[in-house]
Amino acid sequence: MARTRASGAHARSSRYAAEHAEPSNQPTPYDSWPMKAVWEEYQRTRSVEIRNYLMEKFLHLVRYNAERIYARLPDEVDIQDLMSVGLFGLKDAIDAFDLDRGVKFETYCAPRIRGAILDELRSMDWVPRLVRHRTSKFEQARQQFAKENGRDPTDDELSRRLNLFGEEFDKLKRDSVAVGTYSLTRKCFQSDGSKDVREIDVIKDESQRNPFTEIQRKDVKDLITKGLSRAERLIVILYYYEEMTMKEIGATLDLSESRVSQMHSSILARLKAQMQHRSRELEPVE
Repeated sequence: MARTRASGAHARSSRYAAEHAEPSNQPTPYDSWPMKAVWEEYQRTRSVEIRNYLMEKFLHLVRYNAERIYARLPDEVDIQDLMSVGLFGLKDAIDAFDLDRGVKFETYCAPRIRGAILDELRSMDWVPRLVRHRTSKFEQARQQFAKENGRDPTDDELSRRLNLFGEEFDKLKRDSVAVGTYSLTRKCFQSDGSKDVREIDVIKDESQRNPFTEIQRKDVKDLITKGLSRAERLIVILYYYEEMTMKEIGATLDLSESRVSQMHSSILARLKAQMQHRSRELEPVE
């Protein structure tokens, strides 16, 4: 429990730092030091104070790289989340930086920051990377054909270009179809009241049955099975409502399949005669 609280507090603190990614302009003992001396002191002592100084000094690189990646992403992605992850990339770059290699830290840390952000985006992606790769391959082949011929390729032409046929090509084509996801709690439209109508408020629930339809279904069932014996009523219900086969009904009622079929034919003949006398009851009301 304590670990969970600590991780939550750490995430909140990193998000706060991302939202306020500006130098504090507070004086520190290291402002007058040459940067080489600061790095040498940090690599020697691994001082938390010096690391915090370096984090603040290079914080602008996190915002710069996060904004560049954010520009190519959909609006659903929060730039503050990208910057929060980028801070971890900056921290790892500071810890792993080797002054003896003669590389500027700005050059070294940029790929680490971008890598941390991209890794987080991949972990958030619900589509497997293999599917993304196959989709890219399919789209590149389609675009290349369109450039060469001035039109989109047919499935046969694209299949030959990719050297994929049958089910393998069909699967690749299905994977290449873009699928969008969105939150059910997002606003659907503005209502007359003070509360917005969300997607989840208007989406149809296919799992729920209409009570009126259920009442009609029960009335029709009672009308059809009225006057039948228990076995005959079970045959009608199991065959038409439970969609069981004659063989399965016979096994359930301990009857032969031919006997069930014979009883079914007899039931239909009797029901047909009954319905002819009650046809006016089944006519829709004008």
